[in-house]
Amino acid sequence: MCGVTGCFVGSDTTNKEVIFSWVKQAAEALEHRGPDDSGVWTDHRLGLGLGHRRLSIIDISPRGHQPMISKDERFVITYNGEVYNFPEMRKDLLANSVSFTGGSDTEVVLEGIVKWGLLATLQRADGMFALALWDRKQNHLYLARDRFGQKPLYYGWANNTFIFGSTLNALRQFPDFSADIDQNSLSLLLRHSNIPAPYTIYQNCWKLLPGTILTVTPESVRQHNIPPPKEYWSIEKSAASVNRRSSKLCKEEALENLKDTLQHSIKNCMLSDVPLGAFLSGGIDSSIVAAIMQEQSNHQVQTFSIGFSESAYDEAHYAKRVAEHLGTDHTELYITAREAQEVIPDLPIIYDEPFADSSQIPTYLVSKLAREQVTVCLSGDGGDELFGGYNRYTWSRNLQLIINTVPFPIRSVIARFFRAVPPQYWDILFANIAKLSLSKGHITLAGDKLHKLSEIIEAPNKQEMYLRLISQWKNPGAVLRGTHEYQTRVSDWNNWPAMEQFTDQIMLLDTLFYLPNDILVKLDRASMSVGLEARVPLLSHTVFEFAWSLPKRLKINDNVGKWILRELLKHYVPQALVERPKMGFGAPIGNWLRGNLRNWAEDLFNLDSPIHDLYFKPEIVQHVWKDHLSGHRNHQHILWPLLMFQAWHSQYH
Repeated sequence: MCGVTGCFVGSDTTNKEVIFSWVKQAAEALEHRGPDDSGVWTDHRLGLGLGHRRLSIIDISPRGHQPMISKDERFVITYNGEVYNFPEMRKDLLANSVSFTGGSDTEVVLEGIVKWGLLATLQRADGMFALALWDRKQNHLYLARDRFGQKPLYYGWANNTFIFGSTLNALRQFPDFSADIDQNSLSLLLRHSNIPAPYTIYQNCWKLLPGTILTVTPESVRQHNIPPPKEYWSIEKSAASVNRRSSKLCKEEALENLKDTLQHSIKNCMLSDVPLGAFLSGGIDSSIVAAIMQEQSNHQVQTFSIGFSESAYDEAHYAKRVAEHLGTDHTELYITAREAQEVIPDLPIIYDEPFADSSQIPTYLVSKLAREQVTVCLSGDGGDELFGGYNRYTWSRNLQLIINTVPFPIRSVIARFFRAVPPQYWDILFANIAKLSLSKGHITLAGDKLHKLSEIIEAPNKQEMYLRLISQWKNPGAVLRGTHEYQTRVSDWNNWPAMEQFTDQIMLLDTLFYLPNDILVKLDRASMSVGLEARVPLLSHTVFEFAWSLPKRLKINDNVGKWILRELLKHYVPQALVERPKMGFGAPIGNWLRGNLRNWAEDLFNLDSPIHDLYFKPEIVQHVWKDHLSGHRNHQHILWPLLMFQAWHSQYH
């Protein structure tokens, strides 16, 4: 895993040494992503520079050095990622008389481009990557990103120079990069806790969309007019294609095929020349990944988990029990509130762009823990989106029915009743009900969920219902000054996936929107900040296509999500470890803000700070803050984006 960067002037007007120094400085800002090696390559004819920082995983010898030049000297690549099926691609190339000097997947991708072309090579590749390719014959620069957006790639302008990089901090190193805040993107941050692609926090700067190629020519740079990226693979089209041919498999056949598909993907992801392990939360997805890893390994797989003293946020005891049954070499670390809070001042640097999913804290901590023993870790991310794991998938049909049949005035009364009772009192009520019914489990964070439900049942239609489900601030304009929120895939109701069933639509939207902009950002930035490569075997496109070929009854059955994954996991661990309430991988931010984090938050919310006059309506911020401190409501989900933006702004502006 690595970091890439570069620039393109489009003419020979800029001195070669200047280009080299720009790119070298930008590459140094990526050292955390690639601590093992670095390189810069320039083409003075057109003012092009490519930079690279390397974390050596496959072929750790100097033969994997980048930027790398193809044997025919036509192409130069700077590449961040892993193509897991590169041994198969290499075999095909060898059969076509292509020779290799090293054993890296980078060289296979590069020589594949020579043999098959860029488009065909990317369509063959199964993995995670972001790359820049310079065609010395055509004088074209290509930027490309993997199918699901596992690896980041930003691009934009520094005055008249086209620039790109794995992080915004790399772009900030180029002279004349303006770093002007895009207030419309700030509105998206408050709504979603992240800034979704293609937008960024800066003006004249974008994220490359997953599954696309951007072509940059000297003329387009000189004219300051880069054409939009083009798809080489589509999540939506792929899902629609296999869904139309929905499998008629019985349960036993489906389980066998699922196991074969996962075994193949996980085996590919275990290819490494450095120590490898797995994150293990004790949930369905990470447990499946760890189980199949251990099944295919001839030694104990190293697994890692983080625990919190707050029971509503702690899954470490489940992870330990799963590890004992699987026989992994398990490491767990219980973190005190103070230890977790010590990470918070570093979050703006770790995440580089304002990002406010509170599970960023445990994700960073478990990455740091794992990096002490391994260089690569497999993660179970993606299972919820592909196999129907989120609660909203099981609720969606009933919620839509309520909206369609219950008059709005009645829904509004019910919603106001839910909100009238503070979340902590709902928590107590549900805990007591669980005790009285002798239930083995209870609904975690019941109060917060009921308050969220109250906002959802007041929605006028299913599209607004989904938008509210995935929004923190339901109306960011209420707290921001002079913003016009960008339209996104989820808010553009005319551009929703063309699926017949609402559940299918929102599963696809989560894969297109929530997964790449939140889940994968969180994992990539946290792991790379400590020099750890995180791999996601459930996001092989073969697993994705298999999941979408299944009839829904094998994914969501009797209001239980990830049904088929649960059935497979029962082959490895006791049923009691499978059939338990779903928990999020978060942190008790709300309690912390009333405790040890209170002074830190109040410093950021200081009314004398010029940031308030620039971006926010201070009276609204203060009202929400005081309401949170009173204990009447837990406003952590709307306060955290405000705090993360202001902490980030203090770091970089």
